[in-house]
Amino acid sequence: MKAKDFNCIVIGSGIGGMSVAAILAKAGRRVLLLEQHYIPGGYTHTFKRKEYEWDVGLHYIGQVQKKDSFIRKAFDYISDGQLKWVALDDIYDRAIFGQEEFEFVNGRAPQKAQLKKYFPEPKDQIAIEKYFALLDEVDHIGSSYYAEKVLPRIVRKLIGPLLQKKVFHYSDQTTLSVLKSITDNPKLIGVLTAQYGDYGLPPAKSSFYMHAMVANHYMEGAAYPVGGAAALAQNIISVIKKNDGQLITRAKVDQIIVENNVAKGVLLENGQAYYADKIISNTGIVNTFTDLLSPAVQHQHQLEKKLLKIKPAVAHLALNIGCNASSKSLHLPKCNYWIFPAEYDHDKNQAAFDSLDAPLPVIFVSFPSAKDPEWEKRHPNTSTVEIITLVPYHWFSKWEDTEWMNRGADYDDVKEKLSQKLLSMFLEVMPQLKGKIDYYELSTPLSTKKFTNHLKGEIYGLEHSPERFRQRFLRPETPIRKLYLTGQDVFMASVTGGMMGGILTASSILRKNVFRQINNSTY
Repeated sequence: MKAKDFNCIVIGSGIGGMSVAAILAKAGRRVLLLEQHYIPGGYTHTFKRKEYEWDVGLHYIGQVQKKDSFIRKAFDYISDGQLKWVALDDIYDRAIFGQEEFEFVNGRAPQKAQLKKYFPEPKDQIAIEKYFALLDEVDHIGSSYYAEKVLPRIVRKLIGPLLQKKVFHYSDQTTLSVLKSITDNPKLIGVLTAQYGDYGLPPAKSSFYMHAMVANHYMEGAAYPVGGAAALAQNIISVIKKNDGQLITRAKVDQIIVENNVAKGVLLENGQAYYADKIISNTGIVNTFTDLLSPAVQHQHQLEKKLLKIKPAVAHLALNIGCNASSKSLHLPKCNYWIFPAEYDHDKNQAAFDSLDAPLPVIFVSFPSAKDPEWEKRHPNTSTVEIITLVPYHWFSKWEDTEWMNRGADYDDVKEKLSQKLLSMFLEVMPQLKGKIDYYELSTPLSTKKFTNHLKGEIYGLEHSPERFRQRFLRPETPIRKLYLTGQDVFMASVTGGMMGGILTASSILRKNVFRQINNSTY
């Protein structure tokens, strides 16, 4: 491959990078996609141990069951309609607080009716109506906020505040403050925010806009890719290659080459340089501005001052479990579980989780083998479970300078202790798995840091607090000409948020409304 061969270089093959690469390739741009890992896909990739396989970040996607939804059309567009989806159970999430269970069911009306069964008091019924009215309002105000991110600088100075005003009304408020304005029932608030792990911040710290976007995203149910999470990378990358794009793995970028404030290319760790007219980073804004740009460029644009205004999202633990029996024989569901202590105050639970010995504030449980209809073909008579919880990164910082898979006996002891805590909480809900667990392995924030380059092992990029949505520099264009950002940092957390970030960046580069183009497409 020669320098002249490429119009665009994309750094990082997570969903944001793959999405923008596919759109640009289909628009006739020669694209080079670079990935530091030996497996492409970022948080959509899968990994294997023995005969077992787990996904690392894609557990369910909303709004893809209906072919006319924009999210489904977007996935169809970047995969040329090759991605197939299978719906989860009609009850897609179950929230368990101690001995009480609450079901999240498909559909706005059924979900509202279900909540009213759980909370029959008249004042709670009124609060539920108000809550759904708020979700409806948020569902219709986001387009202008994101349109502002791709407008020319002069235009956005004139009308930007007007376009963002409606979103700021909700994004400036915390989830807890909004819910307290409609109800004083802590149990109802706890249930309504049971999915807070999908964006990583408890109610008193998270932006209500982020909460409402997640709640709306899953309101009509959820689905899982046929063939597992790895099907995303397989199908999207095939589109990139079909349109003359290229992918190189094990290609860690050392620096973005900038001359006279124009991004010209990238320099790999192995000394290889590639050049293109546009450089797009899917490595996150912090990594891009601090690791990939020279100190002189950072200082020129005072990038370090901008980064002081944002915080990394929370880190996490992931316990990956393999069982020597099929999902059917173990009666594993296609839904997810959110399991909490017998306490509905999520902020209180998180605050109490101040040491390894403290009770876990929440665990999220996913059953990939039960969700994927092709699992039995690939891994007969086996099943897998994933258990995730949120943890502070600093608990593991003492082992930062050790090697992956060889961090020492004290680290292994901590991992085993945490594994047993996760298993204990999980097996209380799924006792049929006792004696069926053949293998388990715990991933800590240090593993996330190694494979994603996120400095604090963060799972969602940036913290989705009210302050985050006020940062106008979180957009595709950067102060360096022809250098662009993409992925969830320019949109919001989640696999879908990363894909939408890719569409936003493609719109900025192509100077056209790619959202409209996708919405008018058919597959």
